[in-house]
Amino acid sequence: MHRIASIPARINIIGEHTDYAGGRSFAFAAPQRLRLEATSMDEGFEGESTVVSLWKEAKGWPASLTVTSNIPIGSGMSSSAALCLAIVLCINKDIDALEACLEAQRIEHAILKTECGLLDQMAMMFSKPNHATLIDFAEHTTSQHALSKDHIFKLIDSGIHRKLGEVDYRTSVDDKTKNRHVEEENKRVSKAISASPKELGLLLNASHQSLQRIGVSLKAMDKRVTELQHTQGVLGARMMGGGFGGMILVLVEHQGILPEAIHVMPSESGFVQEFL
Repeated sequence: MHRIASIPARINIIGEHTDYAGGRSFAFAAPQRLRLEATSMDEGFEGESTVVSLWKEAKGWPASLTVTSNIPIGSGMSSSAALCLAIVLCINKDIDALEACLEAQRIEHAILKTECGLLDQMAMMFSKPNHATLIDFAEHTTSQHALSKDHIFKLIDSGIHRKLGEVDYRTSVDDKTKNRHVEEENKRVSKAISASPKELGLLLNASHQSLQRIGVSLKAMDKRVTELQHTQGVLGARMMGGGFGGMILVLVEHQGILPEAIHVMPSESGFVQEFL
């Protein structure tokens, strides 16, 4: 048996650090993808040690495992969630999408020791080309909303990368500040669904300010975000992902703005193929 899973990176437009608090996010799957090839063997396991450990945790069958990916590691695009989802889909080809998200989260907690919510997994599994996904983490529900061609998103690598499990702001920020962030971020998510590009840019800026308050940004990151926010043709910018480095999401007026940046648009969700 030979199975290949293909999982996209995750772009979160808005709704950061809300998933584990029962909040909401507005996200989509990026064109960058991770690919896992699993070929059954009579016994034993072959592959990189972390991949094999995740595979065993998910009760995978004896297999040779090969991973290729163009998702940057430690950049806030969720390479770890993509790997865990790929493993779950290869092992359980017909698994329900939400069940796959929950199992991928479980093995990431168990092996990688990152106490992630479900944003990454649900954005990857419920994405639709040319749409963003509204995710309600209280109910684990999703809905698709078309994005116009006027919403042009680009990524800037801050050059600051963190290691998995390196930091967890939840242990050091008071509950009042965290709750305020979630409440205000949820309101920004609701507004983002029907926002014009100009309105959405302001929401991105406000989101970054809130992320600063809960302590998940860095001075070097804030400086770069501020520079981008004041660049002609940039409608808004914010840190994306868990924090402490990684990618900066930028909304621009047209393709000619920040030509060196990576243009991202909604892509296909994760899937698995089987070859007998």
